[in-house]
Amino acid sequence: MVARLIDEDPEGAYAYSKIALRLASRVAAVREAAGFAAYANQKYSEALAEFRAARRMTGSVELWPVMADCERGLGRPEKALDMAGAPEVNKLDKAGQVEMRLVAAGARRDMDQLDAAIVTLQSPELASNSVQPWTARLRYAYADALLAAGREGEAREWFAKAVEADRDGSTDASDRLAELDGVEFVDALTEDESAATGAEAEAEEQDADEADDRADDDREGRDED
Repeated sequence: MVARLIDEDPEGAYAYSKIALRLASRVAAVREAAGFAAYANQKYSEALAEFRAARRMTGSVELWPVMADCERGLGRPEKALDMAGAPEVNKLDKAGQVEMRLVAAGARRDMDQLDAAIVTLQSPELASNSVQPWTARLRYAYADALLAAGREGEAREWFAKAVEADRDGSTDASDRLAELDGVEFVDALTEDESAATGAEAEAEEQDADEADDRADDDREGRDED
């Protein structure tokens, strides 16, 4: 239920995670699920505690990036950066290492180190033309960092690359690109169509009023008879 609800109803997922903890707090998967439910509700201290418990139980380092992001959420970007340079990062798979890079860049931005954030995201994974599950988010983060640094032309290029890689709509890169291009989204109806629709509605209202007047006249006539 936590997995089913966490995207659409994070509060509901959190409620189920608390029940699961009462029933099976010694199961690593339960502690991990509780961590993600707390994380989705921005309860970063609680999430970090659950992730640490799951890590102790399994010995796995796969939660290292999200643990570092919890440190960011708690206002400790320096701690997140320390974790990004820890030996545990070398034990992560490629997806985990990319995630750690994203967290580290976010920590740099938290500290107003925009140029350092940009450099942090520059990597073989960013330069690769191969589209992987992390590609859209990596390109998006790079574009966003460039835009924050005032490098709008480069940002537009990378938002476009993010759109190309974003096959499941995991980012709003297309909206950001449209915004940079000055595209405005308007109502599907044209002005003429809107005017015609308004005229039709006004005519229908007038017909209804006339019908009410006729009905009143008929009633008055019957009363006089």
